[in-house]
Amino acid sequence: MKCNVGNADRALRIIAGLVLIILAATGTVGLWGWIGVIPLLTGIFRFCPAYPLLGINTDSKK
Repeated sequence: MKCNVGNADRALRIIAGLVLIILAATGTVGLWGWIGVIPLLTGIFRFCPAYPLLGINTDSKK
């Protein structure tokens, strides 16, 4: 897996994922909030499986 998620993209993914998980854990949103695990993991591992399919790479290091 090559890194294809840049720093700004990574930060947004991690923040959005954590917010969704916290909202789901506190019961503010329904079970769909646990989908925040996906952006959190893609931010942590710096790889998004959809990006190669779409031809996107936000990582500045190529």
